[in-house]
Formats: sequence, C-alpha cells, structure tokens
Amino acid sequence: MKRLLMIAFHFPPLAGGSGIQRTLRFVQHLPALGWQPLILTADPRAYAKTSSDLLTDIPASTVIQRSFALDSARHLSLRGRYLGWMARPDRWVSWKWAAVRDGMHLINTFKPNAIWSTYPIATAHLIGASLQRESGLPWIADFRDPMAQDGYPSDRATWNSFKRVEEQATELAAACVFTAPGAVRTYQKRYPKAASRMHLIENGFDDESFVRPAEQTEALNPGKLTLLHSGVVYPSERDPLPLFAAIAQCIQDGRVSRERLRVRFRAAVHEDMLASLVRQHCLHDVVELCPALPYREALVEMLRADALLVMQAANCNEQIPAKLYEYLRAGRPILGLTDPCGDTANALRAAGIASIAALDSASDIAARLPQFLSQIESHQADLPHPGAVNAASRHSRSQTLARLLNHITDGLTLPRGNL
Repeated sequence: MKRLLMIAFHFPPLAGGSGIQRTLRFVQHLPALGWQPLILTADPRAYAKTSSDLLTDIPASTVIQRSFALDSARHLSLRGRYLGWMARPDRWVSWKWAAVRDGMHLINTFKPNAIWSTYPIATAHLIGASLQRESGLPWIADFRDPMAQDGYPSDRATWNSFKRVEEQATELAAACVFTAPGAVRTYQKRYPKAASRMHLIENGFDDESFVRPAEQTEALNPGKLTLLHSGVVYPSERDPLPLFAAIAQCIQDGRVSRERLRVRFRAAVHEDMLASLVRQHCLHDVVELCPALPYREALVEMLRADALLVMQAANCNEQIPAKLYEYLRAGRPILGLTDPCGDTANALRAAGIASIAALDSASDIAARLPQFLSQIESHQADLPHPGAVNAASRHSRSQTLARLLNHITDGLTLPRGNL
C-alpha cells in the first residue's frame, strides 16, 4: 500500500461547498486502489460554519492532521477591516506555517510516496510547494477552478499572488490536474513547457450517497412542476436576473402557468439578491428560497424534483459546476442555462441533455422554458444517458487519479493529458 499526503482546506466538518466531496470521495476510494491517504487540513476554527453530517464518511483508518489556521476576515480584522497582505493569496494564508511543520512531521512519520494539494484554497498549493521542496516527493497540484483569470481576482495584488502560485505549481509539480477540458487547454497554452504534465480528472458523484428513502418518493410540490437549483447562486458567475425576467415574461404572455410552476433555490447563499429579484418581478408565489440541507437530504431533494436547473455564465466557460454530476446521477430532466460554447454545455450534450439556453439572455430562456416544461409534463424530456452517468462516478474518477499516481511514482511516461 502506497501513501498519499493530501492537503485540502475543504474537508469535513466544514459545512457547505461541493469541493468537500472531491477530496472526501478520493479518501474513500483510493485505499481499494492501492493508495492510503493521509489528510492535512485546517483546524475547524478556520471554517465559518461546520457540520458533522459527513464526518462518518471518512474511513476510520484515515490519519488526519488539522493544523492551526485563522480566517483573516473573522479573526484578524478590526471593525471589519484588515491589511491586504493578510489575505494573499487568500484569507487563510495563516494556515501555511503550521501546516508545513505538521506536513513534514507526517512525511517523516508515515513516509508517503507523493503529495497532493487542491485549490481552492490557494494556500493549499503554497503548502504543497513548500513540502515538495523540503521532502523532494512528487507533488500533484489539483485545480478545481482556474486561478489567475481575466478580471479575476479583481484586486491586482491578489491576482499577482495567484499567478505566482500557479507558476510555482507548473514549475515544481509532477502533474497539474484540472476538472474541465477548457482549463486544461488554457493552462497548456499558458505554460507550454509544462503542457505534458497537465491532465483532466473531472468531478463526479458518490453513488452510495444516492439512497432514496421509501417514504420520500412523492414530488416536491404535488400537482405543480418544480425546477430545483441546488447550491450557490453567484451574482456574476451564475447571474439569475435573466432567468427571473424570462419567467415573468412567460407568465405575462400566458406561455407558463403561474399556478403550475415552482422554482426552488436551495442553499443559494445570496438569498438577499434573490429575494430582491422576486419582489422586482412579482414572483413571490413562484420562487422558493430554502436553507441548506445535510448532504444526503439535498440529494434526496434532487431525486424528488421534476427537473434540475444548472446555471453557469460565459465567464466560467472553462469550469463545470461539481453539482452537475450529481444532477446526472439523479436521473431527472435538466435545464442548462449556460453559454452553448462552454464546457458545461458540452458536458450536458455529451450526457444527452439538449435543453440549453444562454444564461445571459432572457429572450433565449423565455423561448426554451415553455417547451421544456411541456416536455416534462408529457414525459418526453431528455434524461441523462446511463453510460455518461456511470463514467462520472467518484469511483471512476479515483481510478483515474490512482493511474496518474502510479505512473508518477513508478517513473513511467504518461501521454499528454491521457489518463
């Protein structure tokens, strides 16, 4: 059994954020594939919210080191303000100092064969780079999202710090892993000397978590059609304004029944923004704003929805919401509001989902929505293809990671981007 030191900020008992699932499910599946994870994460004091619902999913044999870390915004601010350097590359940069010390202790004690770190949070890659330098172990840098992008982060000093982190990763890491094809292509162009060390391992779903209790089989709103968006609604990256305008227009034109439609936002985080849009478009009896649920209860809700709603703006064309893979496993009709040219749209089409409209176009959504609702009522809406669903399981993604780790630690040559 080989050992892998995994550096991840997002790990139970952190509450919220789909990034938890990527690391947690690797931890579950890698031991059966010949790799025993060692976890280096942050002390729970660094988390704004915690929940115990996923702690039991961590295998009992897993070694976990929770290193001292503070959130600059909550712990180091004075009247809500703090110095900029205290949040570069992110607000948890204080995690680095204890984590490098604790990481070297884990390396000296357990003799891992490789190091893996995952962004976001960027500080995880700083820790990975430091441990690679001190230990000489091969390092895999996992990018769940692209880092330095056009216009993001908006603060120039933070953008520069992000750029330095990704430059360091492409220089030192034995492999850089991305979750969307567009991100792989962009980084291969940005860092051509490291292009052969850049690979794709998409997000996925945990099949064992999809257990529908027998007593929870009825529709969310019996007698109505409920579209569910589960997860964060970002003001820019998932701007819901065109959707609200389209719904209001369709109701006004008589193409959609106000009494028949419900749109539920679960754990959107930006509820104030959504509530304002509800008032602006007079949709108080159509839109439901609901608080977060424990993970498995949220999955049950997906299974009970009449359809699932995914939103991803064109400024995130090189990203695929991790929630999309759980949507595919839920087996419900999906309405994709996203740029038809982006990775999210491509992933939907590859799974057999053709109901796609541009998120930034109220007219495009208004043209697609009545047709989509009619297809649901007549049981003619597209459902995800079983083959695409099976390929997206977390076990399948873990097999891909294990192959990459084996090639790196065994000194084998891996074809560019092909795992």
